[in-house]
Amino acid sequence: MKSRAVTRLLSLAGGAALVAASCVAAVPAAPPPGTAFPDVHPAVSDFVQINNSATPPTEAQCASAGRRCFTPASTRAAYNVGPLYAGGFDGTGVTIAIVDSYGSDTMAHDLHVYNQAFNLPPMCGEEAVVCTPGMPTFSVLHLQGSPATKAPPAKSKGTGQEDKSAWALEVALDVETAHAMAPGANILLVATPTAETLGVQGLPQMMAAEQYVVDHHLAQVISQSFATAEDAFHNPNSLTNLRHAFISAAQNGVTVLGSSGDGGSANPPKAPVAGPKAGAPFPFPTVEWPASDPLVTGVGGTYLCTDPTATSGRTVDSLVPPAACQNNPGQAEVGWTFSGGGFSHVFARPGYQSALPAGSTPIGAMRGVPDIGLQASAGTGALVYLSLPPDGQGGLMCGSVPCSTGWYDIGGTSLSCPQWAGLVAIAAQMNGGGLGLINPALYKLGANPATYASDFFDVTTGNNTADPTVAGYPATTGWDPVTGLGTPNAASLLPDLVAAVRAG
Repeated sequence: MKSRAVTRLLSLAGGAALVAASCVAAVPAAPPPGTAFPDVHPAVSDFVQINNSATPPTEAQCASAGRRCFTPASTRAAYNVGPLYAGGFDGTGVTIAIVDSYGSDTMAHDLHVYNQAFNLPPMCGEEAVVCTPGMPTFSVLHLQGSPATKAPPAKSKGTGQEDKSAWALEVALDVETAHAMAPGANILLVATPTAETLGVQGLPQMMAAEQYVVDHHLAQVISQSFATAEDAFHNPNSLTNLRHAFISAAQNGVTVLGSSGDGGSANPPKAPVAGPKAGAPFPFPTVEWPASDPLVTGVGGTYLCTDPTATSGRTVDSLVPPAACQNNPGQAEVGWTFSGGGFSHVFARPGYQSALPAGSTPIGAMRGVPDIGLQASAGTGALVYLSLPPDGQGGLMCGSVPCSTGWYDIGGTSLSCPQWAGLVAIAAQMNGGGLGLINPALYKLGANPATYASDFFDVTTGNNTADPTVAGYPATTGWDPVTGLGTPNAASLLPDLVAAVRAG
């Protein structure tokens, strides 16, 4: 299905003053011309191509690469999603907007291969599918142009951010895993034409696109699998100038989620796709935005140490790789080493973080990140299908050779975020409409010992010291700066979340 092009350029509205914590303010004036913003990057931590077939790899093939690969069925089993489907809740009638740079020319095809492989419901807009009434839709919205998703010239001296095929892998991850978690939900891929953030491009374009989605009531959930360090901004105002879409989302019942990042507590000033070009991290713990914004639900990550072949039940598997699971016998999840988390240098602690589960890592004067977690380690990643040009020159490198079309095992908080977006879509269906900012309800449930025990899987092992020169944080009982409140026991959490949102 060819992408629908929208030629209307969006005006950018920004903020002039630091907005404290969780207060919702009027949209301030736009940033001055020429304002520089930091580089934004997709939150894919690691990937490996397992095969070049349309048939998903076996678990033995994944194990030979030192990984366990989760399918939609085994991920659902780990987080107890099945009872929700049995009750008729799969996200039907709700739209998830997925915001990514560039998009992907092959997404409609790749989605079809993915759905066929895992026997998932087809989507109207997917390749080779005849649309029928009631079918969920996949559509693409290009608001500012639609450049082809191909690699930059071989002699390009760019930062690496313009590697469109690397973003295409991000797109495949986001779309496929969101659909796997909420198979009845519509998916709107919102693609912006550049990831470069010099001048007034990149992040401002993404935020303007999200503003358009909110203003035109195109989605009830927004998933953001991109991030940049708070401290990479020129000053706090240049960051808060970009919050206008989140303010509008909170006012219009739209839930916004963001990947907490894949650098643990260590983040560089610049973070292009090509990691070595990013430079040394800041010499102190940092967090990444948008996940650090109090109006965004920050999603951290774990090693998911359950049976990757299970289709029901949360069965611990401490025998197969990766080492993090083998070294923590009996643990269903371990805090991921690279899960972004810590304490904001921009936003004060919001009121909803004043009450935490017993035993939590204390949150002082500044906003704690993330709020929640889900599987993120590539060692316990998800299978994703991606097409690349026949010559293999798609801009993605698998070791020293170009990658090719096939199945990839992928990790990062780019994996945890769209899957959580799928869960929120299911909750929105249960609610009969968008939930808006869910953070106050999440922390309300977390502060109650009974609902915390029933609704969350508390992750108490692991540490996000990703760089030995920058101190990270341990996963602890209750809330911590690695996995937040923990991961969802979905069948219990989602009904309670809806009730808590309604209670206000």
